[in-house]
Amino acid sequence: MSHKTQVNGTVNGQSTWHRYLFTGSVIMLCLWVLVPIYLLLVNTFSAPEAVSAFPKKAFPDINTESVEFFIKYSGVAQALWSSIKVATVTMILSISLGAPAGYALSRFDFTGKETFRVLVLMTRAFPLPLLALPLAVMYIKVGLDDSVLGLALVHTMLALPFAVLITYSLFSGIPIELEEAAWTLGCNRLQAFVKVIFPLVLPGIAASAIFAFVISWNEVFAAAVLTIEHRTLPAFLLQGLGNAPLHLKFAGGAVLVLPALLFIFLVRKYLFSMWGIANR
Repeated sequence: MSHKTQVNGTVNGQSTWHRYLFTGSVIMLCLWVLVPIYLLLVNTFSAPEAVSAFPKKAFPDINTESVEFFIKYSGVAQALWSSIKVATVTMILSISLGAPAGYALSRFDFTGKETFRVLVLMTRAFPLPLLALPLAVMYIKVGLDDSVLGLALVHTMLALPFAVLITYSLFSGIPIELEEAAWTLGCNRLQAFVKVIFPLVLPGIAASAIFAFVISWNEVFAAAVLTIEHRTLPAFLLQGLGNAPLHLKFAGGAVLVLPALLFIFLVRKYLFSMWGIANR
């Protein structure tokens, strides 16, 4: 009896320790994500002279002077519109190319399948600055320099590995027996995919599109090198706020971050649905 009590005590102690460790890890992760956003917002909506002040108020008096100045600054609206266009085209191209590739990887066995998966990941192994000069030269020759499509193609290259691997995981989580049942009922492969598989993986594909959108929205190096008149918002910030006062830099950061956060918040249900599909 005493031995059994000792074992139960040890198990309960380990369970309590694991629970504390899990809770502490969650708290640290939340702080890691939320504290920078909080500091960004506090400094953005503080008076210019209060940005450098220390210690800071936990809830400062709201002052929108910096944000209003930045929004009215010449070129911001055009840069914001360019970011939206490039990110939207990137999202469409990434899903149009990545989803069929993910489906093929999950449903077909072919020579070089594993090599192809490795090569998809290898596209992220080459630093973008290394490719910037050859890309710029090639784009000038073919007429894609300083264009939405040209920049979207580069961003698609960055987002495509994630789109392929995410959709591969999604399709692998759907039993092939569902498609086979549709085949026996008279559907061909395309009809079975559209009527049976696509509705099941649609939330996950939407989540993959969200990742592609955010990757394009935040990318700055290619946008700074390959565009001049059609700079995206990150490239515009890099160029225009390099020597700007600190309060304007915080305002620019908020204008860049908040639309992406709002977009993710609005489509968060698709992200949660994707996790459910991938874990089936």
